Amino acid sequence: MSFTQKLLTAQQLLKRIAADHDSVAFANSLGAEDMVLMDIITKYAPAIEIFSIDTGRLPAETYDLIDRATKHYRRRITVYFPEQSTVENYVRINGINGFRDSVAQRQDCCHVRKVEPLQRALRGKTAWITGLRREQAVTRKNLKASEFDHANGLQKFNPLIDWTDDDVWDYVHAFDVPHHALHDQGYPSIGCAPCTRAVQNGEDVRAGRWWWENAEQKECGLHVKKVDDTHAVTVSP
Repeated sequence: MSFTQKLLTAQQLLKRIAADHDSVAFANSLGAEDMVLMDIITKYAPAIEIFSIDTGRLPAETYDLIDRATKHYRRRITVYFPEQSTVENYVRINGINGFRDSVAQRQDCCHVRKVEPLQRALRGKTAWITGLRREQAVTRKNLKASEFDHANGLQKFNPLIDWTDDDVWDYVHAFDVPHHALHDQGYPSIGCAPCTRAVQNGEDVRAGRWWWENAEQKECGLHVKKVDDTHAVTVSP
């Protein structure tokens, strides 16, 4: 499929989502593909709500991008924060950087700072949209453009599922889309500041996320696909 066809497909899907769902939101993690989606949504499906999650440990450049995007598109990004008492309790038990001590503690931190705010953001919604792409990781190769999110109880859409990294950046440059400053410093994937580093030549694009863990453990819980009643596959952002 050509880039023009991919773009048209994404535009049409977003228009249909907005028409079919009274309450739909786009979870903008502020990576390049998500900024592409913000651009397309603003132009073709402006009724779709756009929100982001502030974990409390984001890089300064992420806040700068939120500000730039707000001014560029003249629309607010709704920001959800973790519950203060829950974060305080986590730090009290595990320490300020306890997420580095074990995979379980890191996943608990992600749950407190990411998953719980996401659940609140999706409360009352009938559908949500993400910037997930199959090319991003092996755990995403079987994802579909549309599927029911059993974990959150609503329809989930991935309009850029077939887009390549080149497709994303071609769009960013062609339409002057605001993008994260850390992308220009070797950060292809950006999360919380303590959990993200630049990648080296030859490394996987997600090597900079939770780099002290094994690749198969790099999950945060935002994107969970239930396989049956007793098993679930988690796809990290």
